[in-house]
Amino acid sequence: MASTKSCTGASEGDPLAYERVVVKAGTTLLTRDAEGLDREVMSSLVSQIADLHRRGVEMILVSSGAVAAGRHVIGGLEDGRGLPLRQALAAIGQGHIMHIYEQLFGGHGVRVAQALLSRRDLADRLGYLNVRNTLMALLELSVVPIINENDVVAVEELSGEQFGDNDTLSALVANLVDADLLVLLGDIDGLYTSDPNVDPSARLISTVERVDEGVLAQAGPSWKNTGRGGMATKLEAARLATASGVDVVIANGAQEDVILRLARGDDGIGTRFPSSVTKMDSRKRWILSGLSTRGEVIVDKGAATALRRHHRSLLPAGITGVSGSFERGDIIAIVGPSRDRIASGLTNYGSADLAKIRGTRSDRISELLGHEYGDEAVHRNNMIVA
Repeated sequence: MASTKSCTGASEGDPLAYERVVVKAGTTLLTRDAEGLDREVMSSLVSQIADLHRRGVEMILVSSGAVAAGRHVIGGLEDGRGLPLRQALAAIGQGHIMHIYEQLFGGHGVRVAQALLSRRDLADRLGYLNVRNTLMALLELSVVPIINENDVVAVEELSGEQFGDNDTLSALVANLVDADLLVLLGDIDGLYTSDPNVDPSARLISTVERVDEGVLAQAGPSWKNTGRGGMATKLEAARLATASGVDVVIANGAQEDVILRLARGDDGIGTRFPSSVTKMDSRKRWILSGLSTRGEVIVDKGAATALRRHHRSLLPAGITGVSGSFERGDIIAIVGPSRDRIASGLTNYGSADLAKIRGTRSDRISELLGHEYGDEAVHRNNMIVA
């Protein structure tokens, strides 16, 4: 079900179901093969966003396409020359794509602002809050933020440095600004039972109540996509956003009035991922984002059940393994026996200490370490179940 919120600023047309919407437009939607940016598609998206903006909905656009735009400006260079070329193309394309957006939005009397973000901008608490404050200020000024990953400074070789065709970035932005709806637009209608490009019997899935391992397995490596993302990254984005209280829809951006219809809460468009949780406070959303995760602990089935079903703290007795190097107070991931992510939280003990006390009773912590910071490896008050 869609959010039951009404848009207090709407004064015409059908009632709107959401007050704050993040729209992500993918590279495959915004570009037309060798012809570069598809201005017709961009004009349609801008028109819909401007319409909702005028009716009081706070809109944020996360736009891909900078590298493709830069390649077209230069003359069709391939990516084979490596990362420096890709970053150079992004630098060229960012200005080009933003100029087009300014013209299109300007035609509707809407002011826009560009925000280029990298994972490092959100990885620490202060940076996270600074970005949030900036975006919220822009919304208060009735400005539409246009966000893209900062490809010019992001480095692929650094693990986890890039977001993945802006899918994850859009989920983090939705999380960051307390959005009601995240719309992931590409050139495919939604999540199918299998890849529709190779399987004619594939069926569109209208609703996914929970993004679990079974759902993720449906987005195999064969799914066609010319951008850096793919169905797998869209599903991960949906899992992150819905876990923090945001409804998500994956849809084809070429459908007529797709954003307007989704903002009304219309069913039957794409694949909907309804959130079943209430909005989290900013600190919990930051923990859940995983941007600052320093390592992980593996827990047994009993601990996994206690965390998921009974919202218990994680005790050392339930830990079977420790991965990575982290200190007390760092954010760590908690994964099950099959390495599926269960939760994230602030650890009471560093990795070296947890390696010594894993699998033991809490009353032996002081004996084994010579000190203790509590019975829990991760207290439930500092933990967010995914």
